[in-house]
Amino acid sequence: MKKKILIIEDDLSIAELQKDYLEVADFDVMVCGNGSAGLSLLQEEEIDLLILDIMLPGMDGLEILKVMKENKAIPVLLVSAKKEEIDKIKGFSLGADDYITKPFSPGELVARVKAHLENYERLKLRFRETITKGNTLTIRGLEIDKESHRVFVLGQEVSLAQKEFSLLLYLAQNPNHVFGREELFERVWGLEAMGDSSTVTVHIARVREKIESDPSNPQYIETVWGAGYRFRV
Repeated sequence: MKKKILIIEDDLSIAELQKDYLEVADFDVMVCGNGSAGLSLLQEEEIDLLILDIMLPGMDGLEILKVMKENKAIPVLLVSAKKEEIDKIKGFSLGADDYITKPFSPGELVARVKAHLENYERLKLRFRETITKGNTLTIRGLEIDKESHRVFVLGQEVSLAQKEFSLLLYLAQNPNHVFGREELFERVWGLEAMGDSSTVTVHIARVREKIESDPSNPQYIETVWGAGYRFRV
């Protein structure tokens, strides 16, 4: 069965060009030029990947992303003519998987679409290896016992401080979501916590030293440059 792609783009000449290239690559493609209508279509149809412009009439792309990520788990490629770093950071923090700045070649778009769909299929296979039994979360050889606050890597127990454990557990319970340092500081240390969010970076490094076989090339907690951290499954 062909993968179905939805393009929400108000410049229909660009959208139709993207559609043509993607259809040649054997994808089933739908196009919508309005943000609100695009969100409705996204909720009604079984979509495998979304190509989403940021600047849209009716509802902007970031707002669509915020709403759809609450109940849809599909790859999202953000598209924008704007080059501001803040747009990328906002997009990644809301769950976007990629960010493409106009103008770009349709061939590059097709290549990115294929790569993200293949990666998404791999993630689904890995997710099947993530098992929760009672109070224990098991992810590719990493076991987190939520009740006893014990952590095991390939059967060997590792010792984590309280905040290190809380940080690891929070990330593991929210896989593939990018969290900024400030957000993690608020969620793990508490809204009323006193201190500097840079402590998150220090704790991430400590956790990696304890659970990663190669902390410089982490397999669990990865850095999304310019945006924050995410736990990869």
